[in-house]
Parts: sequence; C-alpha cells; structure tokens
Amino acid sequence: MPLKVHKDIASLVPYAPGKPIEELERELGIACAVKLASNENPRGPSPKARAVLSEAAHTLNRYPDGGGHRLRGALAERWKVTPDHVILGNGSDEIIGLLVRAFLSPGDEAVMADQTFPIYRMEVRAAHGAAVEVPLKDWRHDLPAMADAVTARTRLLFVCNPNNPTGTIVSAAEVDALMARVPEQVIVVFDEAYCEYVRSRDFPDSLGFVKQNRHVIALRTFSKIYGLAGLRIGYGVTTPEITGYLNRVRPPFNANSLAQRAALAALEDEEHVVLSRAMNQAEMAAVRAGLGALGLHPVPSDANFLFFDVGRDGRAVFEALLREGVIVRHIAGRMLRVTIGLPEENERFLQALKKVLAK
Repeated sequence: MPLKVHKDIASLVPYAPGKPIEELERELGIACAVKLASNENPRGPSPKARAVLSEAAHTLNRYPDGGGHRLRGALAERWKVTPDHVILGNGSDEIIGLLVRAFLSPGDEAVMADQTFPIYRMEVRAAHGAAVEVPLKDWRHDLPAMADAVTARTRLLFVCNPNNPTGTIVSAAEVDALMARVPEQVIVVFDEAYCEYVRSRDFPDSLGFVKQNRHVIALRTFSKIYGLAGLRIGYGVTTPEITGYLNRVRPPFNANSLAQRAALAALEDEEHVVLSRAMNQAEMAAVRAGLGALGLHPVPSDANFLFFDVGRDGRAVFEALLREGVIVRHIAGRMLRVTIGLPEENERFLQALKKVLAK
C-alpha cells in the first residue's frame, strides 16, 4: 500500500547542497578538486575559534546551554539590544523554519523573490502555505512589486540582502519605502547572511526597525565570513514578542556546545573578519576581470560570490567543470554561481572555464 503523503510535501524537490570535494574525487577518480559552490570562507575559521574547539571537547558528554546565554548576551551587547531580542539557530536556516511554524497557518501567504534562497519556498510549502514569488528586476529585489503582492493572508515577507544567488542588494531608501507600506500583520524577514561582505554605505539598518519594535527579524550567520559553516550556528535579532513565540517551537539544545563556544570566540576576532573581507574584495576583482576576458559579464555582487550567464547550457558547463575538478553551482538555465576562493582556487576555476568554453 503506497504511503499517504500530503501533496505539498510530495511536490517538494529536496535541497541539493554543493557536491563535497571527496565525493567528486571518488566519483571521477581525480585528485585536488576545488569547491567554489557553497559560499564558504576559504580562509577557514578564526584561529581563536579553532583553539576553543579542542578545549571544549572534554564537555561533549554534557548537553549544551539550551538558552545560549553567553552567546546571546555577547550578540545583544554587540547590537545594543537585550538578550531577549536574540534567538539562536542550527544555522539561520532553522530560524526560517521556526518563523514559518510559529506564524504561518495552512493557506497563509509568504512573499519572496522568485530567484532567491530556496529554503523560504520549501519551508512555506511544507507548512501548507502559499509562496508568492515576485520576479527580480535587474537581478535585484523589486520591493515595490513585493509590497503590491501583500494581501490580507500575507504573514511573512522575505528580503535576502545581499540576495543569494545574485549577490545584489537593496538600499536603505528602498527598504524604508517598503516598510512604510507593509501592514502590521506581516513580519519582514531580512536574511543578511552575507552582510559582513557588503561595501556599500547605503546598506539598510534592519536592526533599527527592530529597535523601533517593528515586526522585523534580521537573520545573521557564523557560516559565511566567520568560517563556521560546519558547526551550523546562526541567529536572529527581533522583538522579544517574536522571540517568545519562536522559542515555543524551537527544539531544545538546537545550538550545540561546540558551535556556541566557537561563535563566541569568532565574534571577538575582528581582525579575521577584516582580512577575510579584504581578500574577498581583491579576489572578486580578479575573478570578475578573468570572466570579462572570457566575454562574460557577472552581476555586480556585494557578497562573496558572482552570478553570471555562460551564454550556453549552464548545466553542461557545470558538469564539464566537474570533470576538470572544479565545483561551482548551476542555478538555472545558463546561469552559474561561483564562490570567491583563495587566489590559486580562483585561477584554477578561470583556467578550467576557459578550457570548457573553448570546446
């Protein structure tokens, strides 16, 4: 007898993470592959974070601090809020799921861009809600159109800033105009996983809306510039009212002890963040120039990746690059996304792409 599964679940396509280096090398019988698919920090974690991991190993028989008191306190001090404004997650992805569980009933709507982080759509549909997808405009969120899409059934509105996979941002003025139009019942979710890479002075102050007690949550992560992707630790800054509801559906001990300790240490290492940002900026310029030499024109990016049109079947180019030992991300159609890596990784990518495109 076949399993009975709700149509909203049966129709979902599982999220496909970037292929691990070890798996690619095993499949193709190659060595020294490079992974530029998952927007990780190629410099790795802060030395301070690495140091505390070995120190904390002897406590692994104990459950972690379920309230994350030290880390939440440090984040509250950093952002000039109270600990009750902060919630931790097993990556910021988990907090997206908590938001959907807490505030979306079957049939309710969530507004988002049509080319953005796919977890928004997956979580909303898994909760039997409606994902209202608004097309990007010039590869950027079209905030006026997203405001137009809000109805009486809208409960959440997602703004990925910088956007994944395009790397584009929306400005402070554009966000101010959006917030002036969003009705009271809508929680605006600013997913700012890549905000530490942003160079623009016109980047919105999402936390300012939180401090005004607006229905806003800013999601941040230690997976990107802090280099702790393998430990899965993220957080949200929002009103105590919203954290109160999220904590009703949050699993106990969702932020593990090693992740909390490493995040605390990483938060104190500003030098690592500055050096990571500087390397990303310099190497992005080099990769952009290399793509330009191949006749390709990536979308301007404020993140740690570039999104570009290869002018032909993107899936075929992606697979050909795999055979060259280079892992990037095929997004859709002719579009690829490449993470900015170490100088030698970026040069390896450009040479492999040149070879693939010449065939």
